[in-house]
Amino acid sequence: MSESEREVHGEQFGVKHIRDVYRRGMFEGEPPEFPVSFDELREEALERMSWQAKAYVRGGAGTEETFERNKDFSRWRIVPRMLRGVADRDLSVDVLGRTHAYPLMVTPIGVQGMLHEDGERATARACREMDVPFVLSSVSTESMEDVADALGDTPKWFQYYWSSDRDVAESFLDRAGAAGYDAIVVTVDAPTLGWRERLLEKGYYPFLEGEGMGNYFSDPAFRAALDDPPEENPEAAVDHFLSIFGDASLTWDDLAFVRERTDLPVIVKGVLHPDDARKAIEAGADGVQVSTHGGRQVDGSITSIEALPGIAEEVGDDATVLFDSGIRRGEHVFKALALGADSVMLGRPFAYGLAHSGTSGVENVLRNTISQFDLTMGLAGIDAAEDIDRAAVRDERSL
Repeated sequence: MSESEREVHGEQFGVKHIRDVYRRGMFEGEPPEFPVSFDELREEALERMSWQAKAYVRGGAGTEETFERNKDFSRWRIVPRMLRGVADRDLSVDVLGRTHAYPLMVTPIGVQGMLHEDGERATARACREMDVPFVLSSVSTESMEDVADALGDTPKWFQYYWSSDRDVAESFLDRAGAAGYDAIVVTVDAPTLGWRERLLEKGYYPFLEGEGMGNYFSDPAFRAALDDPPEENPEAAVDHFLSIFGDASLTWDDLAFVRERTDLPVIVKGVLHPDDARKAIEAGADGVQVSTHGGRQVDGSITSIEALPGIAEEVGDDATVLFDSGIRRGEHVFKALALGADSVMLGRPFAYGLAHSGTSGVENVLRNTISQFDLTMGLAGIDAAEDIDRAAVRDERSL
């Protein structure tokens, strides 16, 4: 974050940003080199990505119906209010007892080393600069300890894929706590692989190449189960990873294992039904994350934005509600908050920013998204992010 951004830290963030862009373009002859629109960013990023990275990041499961529908927030229309005194806007939100500067976090995306040579470290540096919390994937290129070092005091959460090897499952939780992570995000929507045609038609699965093994190959419990270290026999290490990755036998009762093993707050990610949200809270979770895994698991499922209102109504007073899948612009953040989310996770936009230009690309995506949100909030007549509620949007089906 620049010094001028630190000074306002939310107050007219968006106005200052676009004025700076206009001034540089008109008076210094420097129009923005980084794409302004998401569509342009995606196209430029794809041009710079390997075919493997394109196959992994782009698109979703099956026909990609859910992936496409995830991006459609148009059913919910913002209702602007006028003359509400919005000169000094507060973009901060409270999440799990900690104040975040913005209602925006970076959602877990694995194997970021496929997108840029610095991988998760590049994303971490951008999050640290912009004061945006980062959620690290279990299947990251870099280890959780190295990413924690890059993040410094920036809020950091660890996304937890529940290994069927109990020793590894325990070790991941212990390491996250020791490395200074602030919460555990238990992903429950991937008990088995999804049907991802972009990968299948290429016959490519990155983990078979040893991609995304930063946390596993560095884990003492994982290494102890191998006959040879991963450095000496990576193929055997990958085979062992594939044999223990995930556990389709888990039930809500098993969440007690995570709850008992860590003192950190626990978020259950991948919830799309109010009853499951309630079960998560009853099982000891501190919050839920409404998510379709970016449309990468169940083709034809309900979308995240369709699921959010019912889940927020069911558990919003009792627990933290987070949201991801389909967020592309600041107005999407606004609508998700209005429908009950406490904060929002950004996915593919930052991934494309990373592929485009590393740390600076992620910074640009975060700055643009926060600016869009700030301007939307002000123009809607709201001066504090925590005041955005259901009255700020209207269901077009009721018009």
